[in-house]
Amino acid sequence: MRPEESSAERREIVVFVYDGVRLMDVAAPLEVLGTAAGLGGAYSLTVCSADGGPVSTSTGTRLAADRAVAEVAGPHTLVVPGSDELPLRHPPSAALLDAVSALAGRSARTASVCTGAFALAAAGLLDGRRATTHWRHAATLARRFPAVTVEPDAIYVRDGRTYTSAGVTAGIDLALALVEDDEGADLAREVARDLVVFLRRPGGQSQFSVAARTPSPQHDALRGLLREIAADPAADHSLPALARRGGISARHLTRLFNEQIGSTPAVYVESVRLEAAKALLEAGETVTGTASRSGLGSDESLRRVFLRHLGVTPSTYRARFRTTARTR
Repeated sequence: MRPEESSAERREIVVFVYDGVRLMDVAAPLEVLGTAAGLGGAYSLTVCSADGGPVSTSTGTRLAADRAVAEVAGPHTLVVPGSDELPLRHPPSAALLDAVSALAGRSARTASVCTGAFALAAAGLLDGRRATTHWRHAATLARRFPAVTVEPDAIYVRDGRTYTSAGVTAGIDLALALVEDDEGADLAREVARDLVVFLRRPGGQSQFSVAARTPSPQHDALRGLLREIAADPAADHSLPALARRGGISARHLTRLFNEQIGSTPAVYVESVRLEAAKALLEAGETVTGTASRSGLGSDESLRRVFLRHLGVTPSTYRARFRTTARTR
């Protein structure tokens, strides 16, 4: 708990809702913070809409609000959930921006879930800050708001008193981080146990399929090379070998990767090999076998890659995530 916050004070958490908001983006932080309150955390929860009326969520479910924006005086934390429309509509509606700006101006701390980061960015609240959002929209956020340093692989990012999180269920991770900052690790751990979730999820959005996160390249040779890398991660995918197979210069290939994939060839190959290594460990493969079959080489190379990207060793990852299904 911060020194300026007395244990007798209750932090008001305001979740701002609007038509089209994703229901899980709203429910996840409310569930975590509500559970924390039930376990002794100093929280009160308020759902707020622009006019205090109900809104229609992304599922079509009607969601009631407790108060209107004008009725919220000085909340401790503002949480802005996302919607499917926010990355598509630029700028967001004036009404939504006005509400977010007004609430953020009265709040001691501001947070977003998923594409809610687009609302914060459009309101200028992320200028000069680090932030994240759903992996599918991270490149759009970075391109649209160059004053924001986007961290596409992060589950959540804290920059001062501003928090942003990745897609949907990352709202749980974000809210647990808020609880830990406010009330300490013991209560956050107790909430995580109650909800049967990780207090700190290992890895980041890089846990999700590399293929799913990769834009489809326009260049024919590049598409073919991506298929080859995915089909055999352990093959020779050095820059000279890739350029030779693609029939283009190494320099041109690097430029194509940067323009159409958003990374260098080496970074992309490592991400595919990491994904393959995780799958092998989950299936019960040894660390040495995984290093060889994934293309990451030695046990030490595998260890360095896992620590850099996931923050855990291969052995820890294997023990935590390998399948319990019997093999035939």
